[in-house]
Amino acid sequence: MTAPIGRRSLLRAAGIGGVAAAATTAGTGLALTRDPASAAAVSAAAAAAPSFHGPHQAAVLRSAAPATIMLALDVTATDKAGLTELFRTISARAAFLTSGGLPDQAGVSGPPTDSGTLGPEVVADNLTVTLGVGSSLFDDRFGLAARKPNGLFPMPVFPNDDLDQAQCHGDLSLQLSADHSDTVLHALRDIMRSVRGAAQIRWRIDGFVSPPRPSGTPRNHFGFMDGTANPDVTDPAQMSRLVWVDPAKNPAWTAGGSYLSVRLIRMLTEFWDRVSLGEQENMFGRRRGSGAPLSGHAETDAPDYSNDPTGETIPLTSHIRLANPRSAATDSSRILRRGHNYDRGVDPNGNLDMGLIFTCYQQDVRRQFETVQNRLSGEPLDDYISPFGGGYFLVLPGVSSGSDFFGSALLA
Repeated sequence: MTAPIGRRSLLRAAGIGGVAAAATTAGTGLALTRDPASAAAVSAAAAAAPSFHGPHQAAVLRSAAPATIMLALDVTATDKAGLTELFRTISARAAFLTSGGLPDQAGVSGPPTDSGTLGPEVVADNLTVTLGVGSSLFDDRFGLAARKPNGLFPMPVFPNDDLDQAQCHGDLSLQLSADHSDTVLHALRDIMRSVRGAAQIRWRIDGFVSPPRPSGTPRNHFGFMDGTANPDVTDPAQMSRLVWVDPAKNPAWTAGGSYLSVRLIRMLTEFWDRVSLGEQENMFGRRRGSGAPLSGHAETDAPDYSNDPTGETIPLTSHIRLANPRSAATDSSRILRRGHNYDRGVDPNGNLDMGLIFTCYQQDVRRQFETVQNRLSGEPLDDYISPFGGGYFLVLPGVSSGSDFFGSALLA
């Protein structure tokens, strides 16, 4: 295999490091006039919505949706009562938006209660609203320090990172995902208007999933299928072992939740496009066309590492071999991976700014994501990516009913 042509020093000299501005908002509270009959109808529809109520947040077990917005929020509420009202508000708006229906009527002199960008009636469009909490929420502002989850801490800087702190961490994570981009943009406007004065956006990035081409798992900007070897979300035993928080090792209020790792990764496509196909496939350990491991013929074939101990077929430094060696010793470090592509145009130097919004769910960040990340340190693919943001969060347990709300057990 020829030596990779894109070295980190060349990339930095060319000004390709991940840099972008973070959006913020602030303002005063906004009160809406609600018609009692309409509110009752919305409540009934929300209570019946299987996509929102349940022991877990719905998006964890779903495949990545075609459109998403990933953002982090800083809480500007000043006390626990304000934080509780913030969580109640997000829950109420999520219940309505994921169910769909007619927005409430505005008061005689008030502004419309809905932006109207989806028309006169809000369509559910398979929308999911996923809320998480970051370690910074457990400082001394809200009296929650003693309730901090044992496995929640700030995301560290890894060896290949070029982190922009304005696009890292946050008190809360919020992910909006649906079948169409106008649905998630509508949900973003709705929720942010409702929480104005209690939270503001720290960073935001929009993403999409390409349709399978021609079939199988969707592809990333490097042309490879992304997320082939995931745990089986229909297997409760795997989910209990790998995804859902272990209540024996965490506060009781976390039961039903999952730790979320978010990584914003710039993909240096203009350098990648100068690499031979054979070298690209050796870096991934898979065929670009079929998604099959280099030892197999179909995407779903298991890599044959046992008959390839020296890496003659699948290089020992390949991404799939390092990320998931498929051994008994490494099985407990598997993660539930979700990925979305992003495209933000060009950077100030005129280079393409596109990449991956990598998210994964797991039971234990250190045991799983960080173990995998450390195995990948120094892989050949490092020369063609530049992680620039993200953070660690605990995705809250689900909302059980219409009277429940996100984080109710935490704030009890």
